[in-house]
Amino acid sequence: MKAQEEVTNILLVGVGGQGIILASEILCAAAMQSGYDVKKSEVHGMSQRGGAVNSHVRFGKKVFSPLIPAGRTHILVAMEKLEALRWAHHLAPGGVIVVNDFRLDPVSVSSGKASYAGDAVERLRAADDRRVIVADGAAGALEAGDLRTMNTLILGVLSNCLPFARKHWQAAIGAHVKKNMLEVNKRAFETGRSLGGCVTPLEQA
Repeated sequence: MKAQEEVTNILLVGVGGQGIILASEILCAAAMQSGYDVKKSEVHGMSQRGGAVNSHVRFGKKVFSPLIPAGRTHILVAMEKLEALRWAHHLAPGGVIVVNDFRLDPVSVSSGKASYAGDAVERLRAADDRRVIVADGAAGALEAGDLRTMNTLILGVLSNCLPFARKHWQAAIGAHVKKNMLEVNKRAFETGRSLGGCVTPLEQA
């Protein structure tokens, strides 16, 4: 996606309980194992009550700040489609959105204070200054064996956009996922990876 001397900015967003923090930890570990300097920052919000959660991940030859300035996100990874729409303004021109076509009502919607934008994916695709990759995370996770692996599946889709070897992703998953969930998470990752997306020209062994 970027030359190694530059900094790549990835913003992961979703709703509490979707495994945003775990996904960001796996992403950071894969980047570090690939030889990059990495910085991460996260906001948990009301994660235990379905509140919004986001995590900033930046990697490159040298990274000095963990926070991504607005309008400088190269890849927006959204585990929930309304959150993708809510954070789309953070994307840089020509950036990529990897979005899980999954609805999980945030507190504002479940409490009746706001309505859910059912056309979120269509609105994301309407802009011509970005690339939108949509994945059915629920179907893929169930195919892998557990709905809870949606976050790892979406990482598999994301992996096609980044210059990290498969072995580094697999090692990162192994280091951060509980042993009793390891094999199903690895299957989910490979399922997501098989869905394609913005494959880089770099070798992904």
